Amino acid sequence: MTGTEIRQRIKPWILPFSMVGGVLFHDAIASVEFITPYLIFVMLLITFCKVKPNEFRITRLSWLLLSVQVVGALIAYFILLPFNSIVAQAIFMCIFCPTATAAPVVTGMLRGSIPRVTTYSIMSNITVAILSPIIFSMIGEPASHNIHTTTSFDIQLMILSRIGPLLLIPLLLAILLMKYAPKTHQIIARHQPLSFYIWAVALFIVMGRAINFVINEPANEIPTMVAIALGSGVVCCLQFWIGRKIGYLCGYKIAGAQGLGQKNTILAIWMALTWLHPLASVGPAAYIVWQNIINSAQIYNVTKRQ
Repeated sequence: MTGTEIRQRIKPWILPFSMVGGVLFHDAIASVEFITPYLIFVMLLITFCKVKPNEFRITRLSWLLLSVQVVGALIAYFILLPFNSIVAQAIFMCIFCPTATAAPVVTGMLRGSIPRVTTYSIMSNITVAILSPIIFSMIGEPASHNIHTTTSFDIQLMILSRIGPLLLIPLLLAILLMKYAPKTHQIIARHQPLSFYIWAVALFIVMGRAINFVINEPANEIPTMVAIALGSGVVCCLQFWIGRKIGYLCGYKIAGAQGLGQKNTILAIWMALTWLHPLASVGPAAYIVWQNIINSAQIYNVTKRQ
């Protein structure tokens, strides 16, 4: 059996093993967690080198997904608020949270439209940065986080500072390489399969971080955490399903599913810990597990067919 045949046989199992490994070795994640942004940066650079700048444009798909992200989050919050305010905040964050910076990478692996999901990712993150000060001032926890003493500009700047460099710099670098170093650009573009293995490493780290986060919460909050975790699983499946339906109507079902379903959960955890009840951050932490189970299953099926 050749090396290529061996790689093809084990490739479908790499992502499930990464997830299981993250769970088993979660205690050791802290020592390597710092490399996650660099892994995402490299994945995005490889992905963006595959597309042309003129392919990035706002379409009907972007507006429909954005309306579900913002309006759907508020509807879910006000429906759940009479029952449990913490669960309401957690589910709100799972829906309102912007698209993950790694969504274009997974979309590329699934043979979806990278320009469509990248355009929506930028649009989604900017919208969250603009609307967050208004929404958090209404539903936040001012007593513990002093949200009313933080200006809207400060909140927008903090969010954009965490999103902008990771999302926009790889895009700009890909454009510059295409214009001034086309040979280097072509070499990077030809190494798309490398993103799969980088993603496996990132998945190992992110899964371990999620498990660490959840098990460190107080034991007396277990019933609330279970309700939040199950709720985040429901909205995760719904968002992938709704995104796929919207994407199907617009001709980009994979981009629609990943754009709405794959979330920037690290940013969501930070926002929840900063401006909402701390326990609400369990929602996006659990969402990490759910969305990566779905992503791994999708990539497994695509890889197995190949």
